Amino acid sequence: MTDHPLHRRTFLAGVGATGITGSAALGLAATAASASPAAAAPASTPGPATLPYPTLKRPFAMPGVREQDWTGALFVGDGESRFALRVGLLTAQGKLIREKMTNHLWRIGPMTPDGAYKEVRVSTDDRTVMPAHLQALREVIAHPDQWSRDAVTDATAKLPQLEQKYAQTQEQKRTIRVRYARTADGAGLVGAVTALDDDTTVVLEVGTPWGEKATVALDGRDVTAGAPGLLDAGRTGHFRLSPTEPTESAGDAGCYASVADLTAAVTGGTGTPGDVVAGLVHRLGKGQTITFTARVGARPLPAGAPEAHDIERALAAAEARVRGHHLTGSGPVGRAADAVRDALSLNTNYDKETRRNYVMWGWGGGGGLFTGWDSAFDCVEAALVSHPLAVQHETDVFDAPAPPNQIPLRGPRYDQQNAGPMHAYAVWRLYTKLGDRTVLEKAYPALVTFHDLLPEWDTDKDGLLESPYFGDRIGGRGNHLGLDDSPVYAAYHRIAKQGGSGDPRDNTDLTDVALNSYYALLAETLAKMARVLGHRRDAERFAARHASLKRLLNDRLWHPGKGLYLSRYLDGTWNETVTPTVFYPLFAGLATPERARVLVEEHLLNEEEFWGEYVIPSVARNDPAYCTGGPVHPGSAHFKYFERYGENSSPEQWLGAAWPPMNFTVYDGVKRYGFDDAAGRFAARSTAMYLDAWDKEGWFPESFDPDPGQGVMASAVDTAWRTYSWSNAMAVQGLHELLSDNPWDGDPSALMFGSLTLPGTNTVDNVVLRGHTYTVSAGPRRTVLVRDGRTVFRATGARVAVRDFVLRGSGASFDVTADGPARVEVVAPDGRSRSRKVPAGRSRVAL
Repeated sequence: MTDHPLHRRTFLAGVGATGITGSAALGLAATAASASPAAAAPASTPGPATLPYPTLKRPFAMPGVREQDWTGALFVGDGESRFALRVGLLTAQGKLIREKMTNHLWRIGPMTPDGAYKEVRVSTDDRTVMPAHLQALREVIAHPDQWSRDAVTDATAKLPQLEQKYAQTQEQKRTIRVRYARTADGAGLVGAVTALDDDTTVVLEVGTPWGEKATVALDGRDVTAGAPGLLDAGRTGHFRLSPTEPTESAGDAGCYASVADLTAAVTGGTGTPGDVVAGLVHRLGKGQTITFTARVGARPLPAGAPEAHDIERALAAAEARVRGHHLTGSGPVGRAADAVRDALSLNTNYDKETRRNYVMWGWGGGGGLFTGWDSAFDCVEAALVSHPLAVQHETDVFDAPAPPNQIPLRGPRYDQQNAGPMHAYAVWRLYTKLGDRTVLEKAYPALVTFHDLLPEWDTDKDGLLESPYFGDRIGGRGNHLGLDDSPVYAAYHRIAKQGGSGDPRDNTDLTDVALNSYYALLAETLAKMARVLGHRRDAERFAARHASLKRLLNDRLWHPGKGLYLSRYLDGTWNETVTPTVFYPLFAGLATPERARVLVEEHLLNEEEFWGEYVIPSVARNDPAYCTGGPVHPGSAHFKYFERYGENSSPEQWLGAAWPPMNFTVYDGVKRYGFDDAAGRFAARSTAMYLDAWDKEGWFPESFDPDPGQGVMASAVDTAWRTYSWSNAMAVQGLHELLSDNPWDGDPSALMFGSLTLPGTNTVDNVVLRGHTYTVSAGPRRTVLVRDGRTVFRATGARVAVRDFVLRGSGASFDVTADGPARVEVVAPDGRSRSRKVPAGRSRVAL
């Protein structure tokens, strides 16, 4: 077996790898990115399937399953041997924190999706008790008239205990800063661990990631390891960890028979010696740093490490390149680009079975690849950060086997009827962003099968779908759309299903606005795909289905008295629960222009219904079901949804909480219909909500309470819910407002950029679309678009929102909406500049 050129790569914990190589000087200089993040065309990854698009050179991310989220790195040697480096932290009580670190993660980034640089801060404080918890209990005690007697009694008893626990935790807190950068030769990394408190003990641990066979040993102050390849047991990979400083004494370094023995040894006990895992213990004072190199190769590696100052220089250079070559931005909204880049880099993971990358839904709890609707949002988000990662993630969805006891369909989960439509939308957006039809070819057959199965949920065979039956339990009745316990589904009735695909669930009597919107979106997207792929008859069939659904939905599910699209029972009565699904017909292109105006102007922007500083609640604010998950205390500004320590809050789940996928869907629908003013304001609020959690807590949570300052509910302080990948859909709205592909009607290669209503001046940089790298700056009187380092568009005098922008050799055509008179200028690729004045409002321009 010949040596594969992709072997012996290194990948940082929790991020994907492109393996881009910079200067090979000393093999130490941190890897430099190419001029464009998408410029490299790496070889395809070996594995179960060959991907249709250049992907990450080797997808070696850290395992992020619940038992193994850790601040380390994964190395792969000859024959697919695997080695793991972990950084552990000792608490004052002598507990070793080496995994399940999500609760200990206090700062994320900067980091890159290609694994060139990673930085995190980890603390012994697991946030079990936070200042907000204590303040909430004090609020309960100070205003007993607003809470129940039991709640006041509970708060009075718990507050002193929790205050004491919090004070002790802060007094004994130890925090470390962990940094990694890949070496120029791609065979290793340099790293550093810095203590931010006195009396800090860290452990550098070397072993294997999933209990695989390896032999470790000490070689002076170094740790060496060898392991047979998992794909070729006849070949051996070799590893060496070389710290620049020795441990304090011989007793601080050892090799042990198991992780349990290592843990016992470093926490004051006795560990059985062996050759399974090694640990180097370092005791640091505040500000003290240990540096190291770690390498993997085909033969035993020589001892020796560079000087600490060389490692620090390499780390600083790698950090500086993060914003120079990857998604970044500035301004009230644009700075979310850095957060999205870092959050998705953390959640990029490695599947040990297929040896490929994907975005897991929650770091430290995300498990394997999830093929539900979550992954579709992750794909659209990842496409802003790394095209190879986005393509591989979405391709994995269509390579994944069907879940147990489900329809034997490779691709999106069939038990969530929104999964197929959203994955179709995600794949289409990959096409509009990349211009590569092979992504469509990969997904199209499974999506057609998915579409053709959906009519089994048409109970009365009238062309519209009814909700599937999910049992008598109220919670979970909305699972077909991922809406769990949405009150829309509380009162449907079971109807025995006749025939179908073999799915055991029965039908119901509720004709579902959201489900039919997704059905129409799928048909419309498949029609677009079919046209690109040359399937003319398919295109006609799917376009006809979309047209039929548009007619039926407007005829039967528009409530003229309320001015809303509402679900309806088969007996003709209305389901009058109002949730954001009333806007889903916008997303699917089903609403008439006048009904779209009514939805946006009379309902979305109505503060009594949906509008507010935080948007959009999952139940209308004036609906009887709003926040019925627990008590509400209107007189308490910051704790109105608080019940008691450790409990959920009243808007949790789908009873008022703001959910990123809902916000994303509503934003895209509003933007699709040309409401640029409202779309900008909506995106700004979504992004501000996301950044509030990111700035204060370093979190990107699964959901948000519908008012600011309410971050004390139980799910917001629970493992993976703090680092939930689809949370980035909140911030991506603002980034798409600044610069986006065109996923709707018209030229799929066209761009949208600029904003009428984002606050201040915002920029987003290093956005790759169809092979070009773009920067956009948008402010009150100036909007500039830069492509591949050259300014190609400039507007001065007013804010502008540009749509359908197509740049050609001698000019450009586009629609522009301005909030006042403005001058627009285009600099064509041939170097000629043309300009004209445009009035306030919308204009069609060709220059």
